[in-house]
This record gives sequence, structure tokens and C-alpha cells, in this order.
Amino acid sequence: MAERESPVVLITGCSEGGIGYALAREFASSGCLVTATARSLASMKSLQGDQRFLLLELDVLSDDCIRKAAEGAMERFGRIDIVVNNAGIHNVAPLAEVPMSTFELIMSTNVYGPLKLIKAIVPHMISRKKGKIVNVGSVSALAPGPWAGAYTASKAAIHALTDTLRLELKPFGIHVINVVPGAIKSNLGNSSLAYYDRMPGWKFYKPFEKAIKARADFSQTNRSTPAEDFAKKTVADILKENPPAWISYGYLSTISAILYHLPLFIRDYLLRLAMKC
Repeated sequence: MAERESPVVLITGCSEGGIGYALAREFASSGCLVTATARSLASMKSLQGDQRFLLLELDVLSDDCIRKAAEGAMERFGRIDIVVNNAGIHNVAPLAEVPMSTFELIMSTNVYGPLKLIKAIVPHMISRKKGKIVNVGSVSALAPGPWAGAYTASKAAIHALTDTLRLELKPFGIHVINVVPGAIKSNLGNSSLAYYDRMPGWKFYKPFEKAIKARADFSQTNRSTPAEDFAKKTVADILKENPPAWISYGYLSTISAILYHLPLFIRDYLLRLAMKC
């Protein structure tokens, strides 16, 4: 595929071992030119030297980083056809005791960061009357349970923002897509456990400490869908001429959708059993 015909993709959160990394590799394998970003270039070292990739440092908390990443992709490839907001952090803590500074960090990273990048890219896409914006949510937002309220709230916000943007940007020829992963095998569990270990000791929830900590890697089991399988299915859908508005794939995605539609008293009962609350 000639370079001028290759879709140009910008992805956040491409550290090796994560969903963003798998998406970046799959987009490249599908003939795309990929601007892969992460907070540290060292976390993407296995992509270095591949001409299909432009590797840039991008901390979504920094307005300056967002601007430089958008400008860098434009300078290298001349346009941005697809932006994938994947960067995010997980957090496990009871909402009544999670430090407000932590809650604000999660919202800044998982919600404000994606919106800032969208606002940086949208003028370019509107000028071309085309483009695709992909926001990565989570099935956990379909049936929010105990112990990860800050994270699920941030993903629920992403789902809502995506639904609104899909309608608002349609007149400009821009597709807005909600990608909703199930339990995908990645480094999420390890990073979540490391973050959990930095949390303060619980005052009221000490008796639930074992159950709370178990929530950190709840999505990482032998049944979890390999990130490569998730990326292959997801990228194929995104690259369609008329992509679906909602892409959900992976272990637990079906059961999460079922839980969403259940009466609340049944859903609460099942989640309390599962999360030992």
C-alpha cells in the first residue's frame, strides 16, 4: 500500500504489554502508519527501527505534550485519519476512602486527557470532512461493582462523551467509536497491583482488604482474551468504511452486557457475590 493511501493512526498508551501496544502493531500489520505514544519511549523500545511507526512521548496530563504529539504526527505523515484514546490508569479502592487526589488523577488521565486530544485533532478532521475518533472504555462501566468505582466512573464518562461526540461530529464526516474491551490479557493487573500497594491503609474497609486487592487483577485469568486477538478483531472493525459505533469484544463482555439489562436488585446480588462485598 502506498504511503499516501495508508491510514494514519495516532494511539495513546502504547507501552509494551498493554492493549494500546497490541492495537499499534495490528494497525501497522493492516497497512497503517502509526504514531504510537506513551509516557516513556523506553516502554515502546521493541517498536523502534520500524518505519511504520513514529514513536513519541505523550503524557495526556500535559497540554504541551498533547499539542506536540499532534504536531509531530502531522509533520511526519501530513494528516491524522484515526485517533485512538487508549491511555488510562486503573485504580482499586473503596470510594468512601479513595484519596481525592487519586480520584482527580484518574479523571484527569482517563477523561480529561482523551477530551483534550480530541479537541486538538478535531479541527484538522473537520477541515478534511473525514476522520475517526476511537475511545477505549470498559465493560466494567456497564455493571459497576464494588472496589473500582473511580475507574468505572471514568469509563462511564468516556462512554457518555463518545455517544455525544458521535452525534455532534457526524455532520462533519467524522466517525466516533466506542471500543469496550472485556477482560483482555495485558499488563493491567500488574500495574493495578503496583498502584494499589501505594494506597493508604483502609480505615473502614480493613475486613474487606483481601477482596479489594483481588479486584486489581480480576480481569487477568486463564480465560482472559489475548490482547492480540482483541486487537485483530477491533482494528478490522475500525478500518471499515462505515465502522460500528460500539465495538465490544473479549472475555466477560457478554455477561457484562447481560448484567447491564438485569433488574438492579439481581445485578447487585450477583456483584456482591462475585466481589465478596
